[in-house]
Amino acid sequence: MTISKELLDELLKGVERPEDLLGDSGLMKELKIRLMERMLGAELTAHLGYEEGKEAPPGQANRRNGSSTKVLKGQDGELPVAVPPRPRQQLRAGTGEEGPDPDRRDG
Repeated sequence: MTISKELLDELLKGVERPEDLLGDSGLMKELKIRLMERMLGAELTAHLGYEEGKEAPPGQANRRNGSSTKVLKGQDGELPVAVPPRPRQQLRAGTGEEGPDPDRRDG
């Protein structure tokens, strides 16, 4: 994939100091966050089989039901990312009704 000069110029508008590009609220951190959110959303779409904002296929128990903020820690520091929750697939024992996934840890 090639990134055009025009796209780079658009992204770099307003970048006047090194901090604007590499700082805690700089362009590089924003790009990493947005790319991670896009990848996670695409993964969820592939898993569920329908796009965000669309109706779920009939009879499908898994649903998109909001998002939560997580912090990814890497060599570049911490990145807060809006992560779609995992689908609720577990049934409450003996009831046949959906319930919380016992393996899910919020936070």
